[in-house]
Order: sequence, then structure tokens, then C-alpha cells
Amino acid sequence: MIANTASSGANLIGGVWVDGDGATTRRLCNPADTTKVVASVREASPAQVGAACAAAHAAFPAWRATPSPDRARVLFRFRELLEANFDGVAELVVRENGKLLSEARGSVRRGLDIVEYACGIPSMLMGKTLSDISRGVDSYSVLEPLGVVVGIPPFNFPAMIPLWMMPIAVACGNTFILKPAEKASLAGARLVELFAQAGLPTGVVSVIHGGKEVGERLIANEHVKAVSFVGSSAVAESVYRLAASHGKRVQALGGAKNHLIVLPDADLPRSIPALIGSCFGCAGQRCLAGSVLVAVGDRARQDAVINAFVQAARELKLGHGMDDTATLCPVVNPEQKSRILQSVTRGVEEGAKLLLDGRGAIVPALPNGCFVGPTIFDNVNADMFIMREEIFGPVVCVLRANDLDEAITLANRTRYGNSVSLFTQSGPAARTFRERIQAGMLGINLGVPAPMASFSFSGWKASIFGDHGTHGPDGVSFYTKKKVITERWFGAETPKEGWV
Repeated sequence: MIANTASSGANLIGGVWVDGDGATTRRLCNPADTTKVVASVREASPAQVGAACAAAHAAFPAWRATPSPDRARVLFRFRELLEANFDGVAELVVRENGKLLSEARGSVRRGLDIVEYACGIPSMLMGKTLSDISRGVDSYSVLEPLGVVVGIPPFNFPAMIPLWMMPIAVACGNTFILKPAEKASLAGARLVELFAQAGLPTGVVSVIHGGKEVGERLIANEHVKAVSFVGSSAVAESVYRLAASHGKRVQALGGAKNHLIVLPDADLPRSIPALIGSCFGCAGQRCLAGSVLVAVGDRARQDAVINAFVQAARELKLGHGMDDTATLCPVVNPEQKSRILQSVTRGVEEGAKLLLDGRGAIVPALPNGCFVGPTIFDNVNADMFIMREEIFGPVVCVLRANDLDEAITLANRTRYGNSVSLFTQSGPAARTFRERIQAGMLGINLGVPAPMASFSFSGWKASIFGDHGTHGPDGVSFYTKKKVITERWFGAETPKEGWV
């Protein structure tokens, strides 16, 4: 019998790993071969959700009172444990999510960057002081933790996105409950297990498994003060509204329709690999994936960009995440594959032209894998479903523009605002692009402009609900509240003639 641990799909409640006793059990299968069951995870019951929140609430006062340098020491130990278990965590991501091993390793490394950032929490929690703001009066501010906070990450980065949330939340003095994505829930739980092993007191971190109903119970719980969510825009808006209705602080990051603009002067041989990586890396299952290629210039230049892009996409090799020769991974499960294929079919029915059709892609050695080949549409207009909606798969729409001004107009008309990238050798063009694009994260000659740990990840428009991005300064701001103290001590007033 397998012991209750993170890898068995157990919940961590009050320092004890326990199986869920809710009504629903979900089977996690390897996306490359759905005959391989990774784990069966039974969701937490309402009573278990309440117990986890109560344990986190009970642990908060002592953890809040722990000096920030001592909290940082736990973060340093967590960093060492994560480094020591780096390969195991990355391979777990491959098994439950399907990523190529190189992609999984890269995502864990970026998460580890956030842990290292959080290790510097003492300096980030420093307030501000101004003496003699009035005669004999001093004023200063301090940052204090919120209490119990909940993190709800998506399936596409089951290790990295929990690390966007948990290290900073805990470093700031909060207690943290992770509800991993139900489609890929083991890697996040493993991270919590390692964090607990680093020396956190009981109840400071918890894991609760489940779907929508479990998430809603966590959000509504009286002990929970804040919620961090990443997922589709529809669900992000729902989480935002629910959390706000219960008086919670909330950051809810949503979806995207990221444009990649290629100007006529772009270095095409160097740009094509970046374009391919942006659009088809992680099978297009990331909120910074390029999903719209905008070829700029005369017809001949547009065709040259598009033809080079299509040819490079044809050369991608589908395969298992542990296959070193594979360059395109499967999507996460059969339901996601079906949804992507339906979107492609709808694009054809609405009149878009398929330049590359990935619907029939197979890997002979893996007949039960969730594979979708690279798919590229031309003749797309703004009213089509494939242009309006986030497909979240290896599907790209091609647009054509005569100049940068038209390309910027095309990019800005989407309701999303996560990222836009420009490929050019022109400084003036890059500056115009930077000033006029309506998105939160911009790339210049980069296909995936993901901010590093010390900057904040934050989109615009329907790509985010709430006033805070995640990690970096926004992360510290989200997980703390400000208190301003104004004080006067009678008998210690500054003399009118000043101090001698």
C-alpha cells in the first residue's frame, strides 16, 4: 500500500498527508500515453477544506511573528531542497502535463528564480520613515501579512506557477493553501512537500485537491484573506467576482491572444526559431504563447515570412516528453485535444485557409497520446472564432499588414492584453511599438517576453482581473497590507531654534 504523500494525490492538512474523502475521484494519465495512469486523486470534502483553512488560520499568528530573516532562512533551505530534487520535479511535470523534459526543466528553473527572489524578503518588507513631518511628529509605514491566502494555478505550468505564488506569500508572513489544477496536480503538491520539509511550522503550507467546487469553498471560507488565480479569462473573471463578493483581495490572471509582429527588416533566420518556439513550445499551452503571426510589408515579403514559418513548423517532431529527439509535446488530455480539434474545424467552416493541418497527426509508437500537430491558418478575419478566442493549443492565425501602424492596430483590437512581440532591427520602430501597444508585457526580438523574477508578470485588459500582477514587486504588494504610524512623544518636541 502506498503511503499518503504528495505523489499519491493526498491532501496536506495540519501537517498530515491524508487522502481526500470527497465525492469525485480524477484519474491523471500521461498525456503521451493515456493508458499510463500517473495517479488517482480523490478531491477533498467540504470538511477537509474547512480543516485546512482552520489549520492555516491557527498557524498564522506564530508565523507572522517569526522574524523575516528567520523566514528567509526557511526559503534558503527550500531552495536547496528544490535544487536537490530538481530532476524529479521536472520529470513529474512531464508525466502529468506532457511537456518536453527541456520545457519542464526550464519551467522549474524559472520557478526556482522566484524562490531565490523571495529569499531577499527582509529588504523588501522595509517600510518608509520621515522624521519631523510636523513639529515633533514622526511618521513611518510598515508592511504586514494578510493571513491565510489561497493559490489556484492552472494545469499548463503545474510547478512554475505555484512557485510564482507560494514563496513570496510565505516569505511575507502569510500561511498558504495550494489547490493544484485538477488536470495536473502532483508537481505542485510535491513542491509543498519540499517546502514543509525545509522547516515550516505545521499549517503554514497546505494542499487541497479538487475542482471548481473545492476552489469556491476555499474562496468563500471566512479565514481566507486573499486568492491568487491563473487560468482562462472566463474563469479568472468568475473567481474575481466571487472573491470580491466575499471581501477578499484577489489577483486573477486570464488568457491571451498574443500577436507576433514581423517587420520587413527583421533578421528572419534568427527570428523564425523564436517564432516557432513561441507558438508551438509547450504545445501552445501557455498564456504567453504566440497565437497570431502578423507578417508586415509588401505581398512578397509577407509570403516569405509565412512560408519560412510554415516550413519550420513542418519540421517539428511530435513525441513523448522524455524523447530527446521530440520538438513538440502532446496536449494535456483527450478533452483538451478534442476542444482544439473542434476549434480548428470551426475555423475551416468559417472560411479560414489551412496552410498546415495538424488534426491528423499521429505518433505510431504512441497511439493513445494526446497529440495535435502544428496548425496554421491564413485568410483569417477578426470575426472568426479562431481569431477571437484563445484556443490554447498549437494553432496559429496569420494576419497580413502593410506597415507597422496597421500591425499595431491589428494587435490592439483584441480584448486580451497579455503580450505582443516585435521582430525588427529598427530602433525607432521598436520605440513606436513600445509606446502604442496595449499589452502588459512586450518583447522585442523575443517570442516569449516572460518577466524575470524581480519584475512582475501582469497583462492588461481581459488578461487580468484585479490590481496586482504576480511575483516581483507586485507579489510583495499583493501579499501584504500597509500600516502608517504617525507619532508624537510629549517632551521630545523639536525646539523652534532646532537641535544644537
